[in-house]
Amino acid sequence: MKNMVISDFKAKCIAVLKGAQHDGEPITITWHGHPIARMEPILDKATPRKFGALRGMMRIKGDIVHTDASSDWEMNQ
Repeated sequence: MKNMVISDFKAKCIAVLKGAQHDGEPITITWHGHPIARMEPILDKATPRKFGALRGMMRIKGDIVHTDASSDWEMNQ
């Protein structure tokens, strides 16, 4: 995490915000050596879902529509 004096942040605000967005690293803003604020970029890197990405990865065995799992439960015996 980077630290920055408030006067430097004030002078270079736009450049600091763009740099943080690019790097993805939060910045702690200090005043007289004490932290007063923390600036974190919002990362919008949502990957789009790919429909059918797992196609061919599974094999269906038996009838998936008409199933009878009553023999699998102890309370039904």
